[in-house]
Amino acid sequence: MDIYKFIKPAIFSTDPEKAHSIAISGIKLGLHPIDTEKSSNVLSQNIINLSFDNPIGMAAGFDKNGEVPNELLKMGFGFVEVGTVTPRPQEGNPKPRIFRLEEAEGMINRLGFNSKGAEKVKLKLKNRQRIGVLGVNIGANKDSDNMMEDYIYGLKTFYKIADYITINISSPNTPNLRKLQQKQNIRELLNLISAEKPINCNLPILLKISPDINQTELSDIIEAAIDSKIDGLIISNTTIDKSMVGKIKNSHQDGGLSGKPLFNLSTRLLAKAYTISEGKIPLIGVGGIANGYDAFLKIKAGASLIQLYTGLVFQGPHVAINIKKELSTLLKEQGFNSIKEIVGIESKNYK
Repeated sequence: MDIYKFIKPAIFSTDPEKAHSIAISGIKLGLHPIDTEKSSNVLSQNIINLSFDNPIGMAAGFDKNGEVPNELLKMGFGFVEVGTVTPRPQEGNPKPRIFRLEEAEGMINRLGFNSKGAEKVKLKLKNRQRIGVLGVNIGANKDSDNMMEDYIYGLKTFYKIADYITINISSPNTPNLRKLQQKQNIRELLNLISAEKPINCNLPILLKISPDINQTELSDIIEAAIDSKIDGLIISNTTIDKSMVGKIKNSHQDGGLSGKPLFNLSTRLLAKAYTISEGKIPLIGVGGIANGYDAFLKIKAGASLIQLYTGLVFQGPHVAINIKKELSTLLKEQGFNSIKEIVGIESKNYK
């Protein structure tokens, strides 16, 4: 029996950041479900030079410092992305900096890349038993003199440890970070990454983008990503657009909005990216996924893989196990033999 619905009120009466720390500690102690069922073959695929048992990933932000990646994999996730990790340790923004929007099943955070720093995270990940697919999400320090160099540092720190690396240039909580998405800047950054990537390194590199860009900016990013042979795009980070949450409690807080309210915005951007790129670059869909049907819609909009974080907060620790079952059932009921058959089939339906 899933007891989360019984303990959820107590969790939600606790400060969100404190509740998160308690959750990480509980997972470390083994207080989490274990997924004992092998993923259905309809969910498995080889993409970005990696093999995924299922397409459900834990997004960056939950396990910022690489404390519980293996435990999350055992909870049913097909892959786990830790971070965002900055080169040097930093505290992030002042507290409080995480806010629940319970009525909307959303959250606002303005954490600001709080990180123990690349060297400490590297040590933790280096000593782990290598199971499943592990991504490392890297960012820049708030007081960096050269943000682009921070990404090169992250790449060189983790390229032997991670199964893929995500370049996060889309958080709204680090000043000037999103400027790296501008046409000239993104080309300069991606060219620098290509030039600095170690010789004979086949490590997939992904780029995480904002949902708050327009179609011209999206086209520029896709063109730059394809030209520089970036392996995939993660769509999307949190949004600064709060129009979809009205005046409910905490909706006025500064920071990035995630969860259910982000679903439509991020899915439209995902579909546009699939259409613009003509499916030439793999996409990971993030934003508002809480169940198998949400995942199904994201994949039909263009995602080969999906990620969640806020969905775990509202649905509980069985969320990946439940999505696996629901998604497998949906695929089989509609006559599909593989997840690959539905990627992008409804991308042109989104305006």
